[in-house]
Amino acid sequence: MNNKINRINHAFVEEISKVLEFEVKNQHIKFVTITAAKVTNDLSYAKIYFTVLDDSKKEDTLKALNQASGFIRTKLFDRIDIRHMPKLEFIYDDSIEYGMDIENKIKEIHKKDGE
Repeated sequence: MNNKINRINHAFVEEISKVLEFEVKNQHIKFVTITAAKVTNDLSYAKIYFTVLDDSKKEDTLKALNQASGFIRTKLFDRIDIRHMPKLEFIYDDSIEYGMDIENKIKEIHKKDGE
């Protein structure tokens, strides 16, 4: 991936986090952490990965984020110097859950080996 796309990805994570924290009024979007952004090379789409503190609220949060995507795009256009603002697609980042599951399996294996 080239440096320009990497810079845009990083800027998206920072700026979307700021918009969500300070400017979006929807209560379903509180306590959201933006973990990554992946913008396509042609800058037409951006996948924005997020996590929430309460896993039971991830569906409501996903719905709220997608509803607020137009507002978020507008704010990003004001903050990031880019000719065309990509369409934002929010995706729940399950890599943390996956990592915890792997860690638990490793602990379980070590327990069995220690017996």
